[in-house]
Amino acid sequence: MLTIMNLPVKIEWNKLTVDGSFFIPCLDTKPVEEFIKREGARRRYSVICKQVVEKGRYGLRCWRTK
Repeated sequence: MLTIMNLPVKIEWNKLTVDGSFFIPCLDTKPVEEFIKREGARRRYSVICKQVVEKGRYGLRCWRTK
């Protein structure tokens, strides 16, 4: 499980379809992106993450590509 600012973040990997995405609000994106890519690779998923601002919040939008 991912923890950001002492708050648990649950990612429902089993529900993430190809071309599906999720947003994680965070300021320090590098360690979060590394965690997401590592966890995706463990599940044999390809994942792309981009730094974005959504609804005034900075964070990562991550897509499963295969």
